[in-house]
Amino acid sequence: MPVAIQHQRSANRTLRIVCPNGHLGFAPIKTGSFEIGLGCEPDLLCADSGSCDIGPGPLGADISGSPLAWQTHDLEQMLLGARRLGVPMIIGSAGDTGTNSRVDLYVRIIQDLARKHALPQFRVGWFHSEVPKSLLTQRLADGETIEGLDDRPPLDAATLDATDRIVAVAGVHPYMALLEDGAEVIIGGRSSDCAIFAAPAIRAGFPEALAYYYGKVLECASFCAEPYAGKESVLGEITAEDVKVTALLPAQRCTIASVAGHAMYERANPFYEHFLGGRLDMSRCVYEQYDERTCRITGPTFEPAGELRVKLEGAGKIGERFVGLVGVRDPYTIANVDGVIGWARTQVRERFGETGYELHYTVYGRDGVMGEREPLRHRPGHELCIMVQGIAPTRETAEEVCMTGLRQMFYARLPEVKGTAGGVAFALDEVLPASPAYRWTLNHTMRVEDPIALFPTGLVEAGI
Repeated sequence: MPVAIQHQRSANRTLRIVCPNGHLGFAPIKTGSFEIGLGCEPDLLCADSGSCDIGPGPLGADISGSPLAWQTHDLEQMLLGARRLGVPMIIGSAGDTGTNSRVDLYVRIIQDLARKHALPQFRVGWFHSEVPKSLLTQRLADGETIEGLDDRPPLDAATLDATDRIVAVAGVHPYMALLEDGAEVIIGGRSSDCAIFAAPAIRAGFPEALAYYYGKVLECASFCAEPYAGKESVLGEITAEDVKVTALLPAQRCTIASVAGHAMYERANPFYEHFLGGRLDMSRCVYEQYDERTCRITGPTFEPAGELRVKLEGAGKIGERFVGLVGVRDPYTIANVDGVIGWARTQVRERFGETGYELHYTVYGRDGVMGEREPLRHRPGHELCIMVQGIAPTRETAEEVCMTGLRQMFYARLPEVKGTAGGVAFALDEVLPASPAYRWTLNHTMRVEDPIALFPTGLVEAGI
C-alpha cells in the first residue's frame, strides 16, 4: 500500500503540483511514488518531456529519442491520475524536442487513451513551436541580428541553410492562454522547463519570482531529492511567501543540500535561470528544512527582460554514419595510441582525400568522456576501447570510411613493433550502421514583440 505523506497543506492559499518524471518518456515513471502523490491533493500534474541532453539528432530527424511504449506508459499514468482527480495535466516539450509532429503525436496518444479507458469528454489544448526557415531568412534580409549564445556568432545565411529544423523555446504564455481557454490537458511544444510549472502558478496569482523558482525546482522531479533515485515523483507547493518541495518516494528526502544543489544544476552561472520574458535570480534564496522530507525556499527574485527575446534551437544533418569498436590491451600500443590513430587517419586520407567525410576516434579508458579536459589524460588505463565513427553523404561511403579507419589501426606501423599480429582486437569484424549524424546549428535568440506569436495554440476534444 502507498505510504501516506505527513506534510499537510499550508494554512495560506496554495497551489500543489505533482511532478512524476524529470523527462517524461525517457525512462518509465515509477508508479509507486506517483500514486502517493495522487493522494496528496495536487491541483495539477505536470511534467517536462524534452531536453537538449539527447543531442541534435532527434530534432534534426524529427523523431523521439525514446520508445513509443515508454512515452505512452507515462502519458497513460498521468492522464488516468489527472482525470481521476479532476485536475489539469500539462506536458511540455512533447516527445523530447517539442516539434510539431511530436505535439501532434502526443495529442493523438491522449485521444487514443481516452477512448481506451472510456473517459468522459475533456478538452486537450496544444501549441506548436517550430519556426519556418523562411521567417529567419526574412529577418536576416531585413538586417536584423539574431544573436548567438555561448560564444556562437550571430546567425548567418550559410548556417541557416545548413539547418533542417528549428524550434522556438516558449515561456509561460501559451500555457496560460490554454488554461484560460479551458484546456484540461495541455500538450506543449518546445518550452522552458520551468515555464511548464510556473504558468499555472502565475495565472493563479502567485508571485512571479516564486512561481519561476517553483518550476526550476520541480522540473527534474526526484533529482532535487536524496539519495539519488531517478523517475520518482515529488510534490511541490507554492504560497505567496514560499515554495516547498517534498520527496514522495519513502526512501528519499528533499534536504537543504539536495534542493540547493539542484538549483545550481546544469548552468554556467549557478544563480540565474533565463527564459522568454525575464530572468530568475536565485542568489538570495534561503533554504530551510521544513520537515524530515520537505525543503522550504524563500528569497528568489524575478527580473523582467528589457526586450522580449526567444531562444531558437536548430539542428542540421551532417551525413550518414557507421560505427566500429576496437579494444587495446597491449601496453606499447596504448602508450602510442595517438600514433596508431594517426596512421589510420593517413590511410583514410590516401583513399578518400581531405574533405567530403568525417572520421572521429573516441578513446575510452583515457579521455573518452572529457576529451582534452581530462586531467588524467597522460595516465590511460591498462585497457582501452576505441569507438570509430565514419560520417559521409552516402551510407556506402560512410561504411567504407569507418571500416578503413577501424581496420588500419591493426596495421599501424610503430617503430618498435616486431610481430605481425597487430596491437588491437576488433570487438566485431564489421562496422555497424548508426543513426545519421546531426549537429547543433542554432543556439540563438531573436527579438519578438508578442511572446505568443511563434506558438499557435489549438483545442480538441478527447473522451466519450
